[in-house]
Amino acid sequence: MFDILVYLYETYYRPDACPEPAALARKLSAVGFDDVEITEALDWLNGLTEMASAVDPFLESSGTRFYIAQEVDTLGSAAVGFIQFLELAGLLSAMQREIVIERALALDESPVTLGKLKIIVLMLLWSQGKEPDALMFDDLFGSDDEDAEPRLLH
Repeated sequence: MFDILVYLYETYYRPDACPEPAALARKLSAVGFDDVEITEALDWLNGLTEMASAVDPFLESSGTRFYIAQEVDTLGSAAVGFIQFLELAGLLSAMQREIVIERALALDESPVTLGKLKIIVLMLLWSQGKEPDALMFDDLFGSDDEDAEPRLLH
């Protein structure tokens, strides 16, 4: 599924440039993607669209986000740390953070790898028509080594 998401990001500059789901499924199939993966990717993108459209941009939080045990278990400490890093650096809003968490939990994987979480963040920004800034771009496409030294905010 993530190969399809990356393909969409690289192929279609904006989400509104994507064809309708049925036509997109045919194009993805013609490129060589598996039908099951295509269905999963399109369902996941549909959930992302629903979450993003349900968010009220005027309801912004400046509070601290506490993760419940299920979220920590599913996301993993590296993913939680990366989400916090992006939010503290001002690269993700509180609403964007919640969408990222919800879409990561929708994967039914435990723990979510840092590489997949980065793709989720990238797809969120893509779906909102936003381009990652230089710092975020470096973090999203940098090393996925979860054993590396953590980055510090200064």
